[in-house]
Amino acid sequence: MNNPYIIEERTLPLIPLRGISIFPHMVIHFDVGREKSVQALEKAMMDDSLILLCTQINPKVEEPLQKDFYQVGTVAKVKQMLKLPGGSIRVLVEGLSRGKVKEIVREEPYFEALTEEFTYSMEDFEKNQDMEAIMRLVTLDLEEYIGLNSKVSSEVLFTISDIDDPGRLADVIASYIFLKQEDDQKILETFDFYERLEVLHQILQKEIELLKIEDKINQRVKKQINKVQKEYYLKEQLKAIQKELGEDDDLSNEIEEYQKKINKIKMPKEVKEKALKEVERLTKQSPHSAEVGVIRTYLDWIVELPWDKETKEKIDIKRAREILDEDHYGLKDVKERILEFIAIRKLTNSIKGPILCLVGPPGVGKTSIARSIASSLNRNFVRMSLGGVRDEAEIRGHRRTYVGSMPGRIISSIKKAGSKNPVFLFDEIDKLANDFRGDPASALLEVLDPEQNTTFTDHFLDAPFDLSKVLFITTANTTSSIPPALLDRMEVIRISGYTEEEKLQIAKRYLLPKQMKEHGLTNDRLILSDSAIRGVISHYTREAGVRNLERYIANICRKVAKKIVETDKKRIRVNANNLSTYLGAEKFRFDTLEEKNQIGVANGLAWTAVGGETLSVEVTTMQGTGKTQLTGKLGDVMKESAMAGISYIRANADKLKVSPEFYKELDIHIHVPEGAIPKDGPSAGITIATAVISALTNTPINREVAMTGEITLRGRVLPVGGIKEKLLAAHRMGVKKVILPFENGKDLEEIPDKVKKKMNFVLVKNLDEVIQNAMEKIGENNED
Repeated sequence: MNNPYIIEERTLPLIPLRGISIFPHMVIHFDVGREKSVQALEKAMMDDSLILLCTQINPKVEEPLQKDFYQVGTVAKVKQMLKLPGGSIRVLVEGLSRGKVKEIVREEPYFEALTEEFTYSMEDFEKNQDMEAIMRLVTLDLEEYIGLNSKVSSEVLFTISDIDDPGRLADVIASYIFLKQEDDQKILETFDFYERLEVLHQILQKEIELLKIEDKINQRVKKQINKVQKEYYLKEQLKAIQKELGEDDDLSNEIEEYQKKINKIKMPKEVKEKALKEVERLTKQSPHSAEVGVIRTYLDWIVELPWDKETKEKIDIKRAREILDEDHYGLKDVKERILEFIAIRKLTNSIKGPILCLVGPPGVGKTSIARSIASSLNRNFVRMSLGGVRDEAEIRGHRRTYVGSMPGRIISSIKKAGSKNPVFLFDEIDKLANDFRGDPASALLEVLDPEQNTTFTDHFLDAPFDLSKVLFITTANTTSSIPPALLDRMEVIRISGYTEEEKLQIAKRYLLPKQMKEHGLTNDRLILSDSAIRGVISHYTREAGVRNLERYIANICRKVAKKIVETDKKRIRVNANNLSTYLGAEKFRFDTLEEKNQIGVANGLAWTAVGGETLSVEVTTMQGTGKTQLTGKLGDVMKESAMAGISYIRANADKLKVSPEFYKELDIHIHVPEGAIPKDGPSAGITIATAVISALTNTPINREVAMTGEITLRGRVLPVGGIKEKLLAAHRMGVKKVILPFENGKDLEEIPDKVKKKMNFVLVKNLDEVIQNAMEKIGENNED
């Protein structure tokens, strides 16, 4: 050992200390409570007040043995004793020197140990440069330690500044800093001054590193807390300023409400992030900023859309049939197709399916059928009329850069429906227009495509909305004006006009009870006969549907209500005889057959948007130079069809017994009455050709025969459309025989049985068969 220690052996009482280490030159007080320790203390006071203090290895041991405490401790002098309540003693001691247990000479009633006491004198010790350096290092370590640990007073630096003794310096510094018990003991057991200072330097460096890490963590936490406190403080200040200015905190309440609603709704992640970003923007805006209104409107739309709301679909085919039959009379084929559609949805449990397009004349119940589908599926119903829509923004909305911008009518309708799976009706899809503002039909392509509409993006929302669960239905009067790409996405279901019998039943079952209820009439007050209803159908309306029929029934109800109030009559009967009293003169003359067979007059059949009509074709010949004149506001196709018929007659003049020179000697005038009404199409081809042959051969045509079909230059008769509507018109006129193209035979299955029984159908392949069935035998009535 290089240090000048004087070792002196003496027997001293010993106290094992719990959780505390005492160094030489250290003055400290502690409490003594164990009986052994109290007796050891009393023994020390009776002798020279010296006692050996050793630290227990495990402070939890109540009755320690020699192995339970460290063998190196501190010889201390007892300075003061104070008895405390409860039998314990508070003692003040001063550490003098290191002591080492050589032998335990007594264990009862207290510990007494033969102790080696290590003392030294600085006069016999000379410091070298290494010692000076390590002393400086330890002093600097303490200075840094105190700077990082606020629990140690900075006055400690003044205390140690005058200490030249390296051993004492280490002991004093160790007594002031907070170390682990193992570290304290390590310093105590290091007798060499330089090594002791080196051990202390290592321990201090380790403690400094830990304190730096603690400080770093503390600063980070403090910074976060300060930020939160700062935000809270600033917000409170802002509220106070707003209150002073007379502004309330409605905006901040609104922002909180938006955040709650957005977090509550189950919407796509990207939509939620966008919405919350807009809420954050709102917090940074002044309440009087114009942008606040724009953001509010946007957020209102976001939170009010049914992102996660849908009605539970009930697919019951029996219930669906009952609803359709209850709401609509007739339309057997249409109902069957709709029931097939519903049945497939039940079997496949698929959301995707065909988009139905109901095509038919006005007033036949297209819109109400769509409403019935919604009712039968237990879905909400929403309707959007496309008539006259010419701006693409009507479908997709306007971007938020425009003042007063709003979402398109699709998103608006979904919001109105209140669920993400309604039945959505696009009414009058054939009336779409387009101009420089865009083509709405093109915008609908995405909406009506099940593969694309899962991410329909409205320009205003600028976020995808899933339309795949929406059941889209469209209506149209004709498919001719629907763009092909749009038509390709839809399954067309054609709804033809009602027969007179069907109209009668609809009037009796639905229209009359509805109007009587609206006008305060009962079955006892008004008796409307079947003949009166038939009279209204035949002479006051000319339509495929029942819209005008309902108006005239309402008219009758009004007149009857007025008469009841004025005359106090209890019951009024309306029949065919007094119908004109209520509705005035007949509006339409009923198409009737000629009284006798006519030359050059043939009955044709035509299809119009409001149903079928009969068409009378008149032909007359006169001396001239072979000119052909067509009148009656005929379209190009109809004119070309007439010319094809005349060419066939010229080519087959001999067979038809027509003068081969007629095209040079005679002028032919073809006229279709009701000249103010435009007429077009190829289906009057055989009618015109038959009327021309009749005029040229001077042969009458059977007045009870009507016909339709396209003619070719070879005399073939080609099929045409609208057969059901045309035959209903022929039936209404009283026609007994109808000549149809052979290939239209399959269309007769759609004709009601009541109509079939009253008419004879002749299917023809060429014009010869038409002449054979429509005209008297050529030549019988010829005048030479």
